[in-house]
Amino acid sequence: MSNTENKDKNLVAKEKTEVSGPAEQTRPGRMYVPEVDIFEKDADIVLLADMPGVAADDLEIDLRDNVLTITGDVQPQEKEGQVYMAREYGTGRYYRRFTLSNDIDQSKIQASLKNGVMRLVLPKVEKAKPRKIEVHAA
Repeated sequence: MSNTENKDKNLVAKEKTEVSGPAEQTRPGRMYVPEVDIFEKDADIVLLADMPGVAADDLEIDLRDNVLTITGDVQPQEKEGQVYMAREYGTGRYYRRFTLSNDIDQSKIQASLKNGVMRLVLPKVEKAKPRKIEVHAA
């Protein structure tokens, strides 16, 4: 969105969405749903997930039976002798699951994490990639 489109709109920081539901948690603490953007290109599908505070060592991506599970832990940043006057940033775990179609080449999935954004590249299998068919004059 350009600045001219945004000048009359209020900008509000969106709160982290906490997971809620009937499932029983096996770990103490809060569970968050990362915000994601998903877009398609000719050769692949790209998923961007906001996971602020998660280090690469604390990010886990699991693929089993066409289900992609993303979990990331936000570790406490406490230092000995540090006394907080205010504390708004919550620690906890990010959790999100996606079911993949057979159009994804699961052996070539790539992931990276930079500045709190996880980028997942899901390459399409050859048969799923769009292609142009050349027409010859008869």
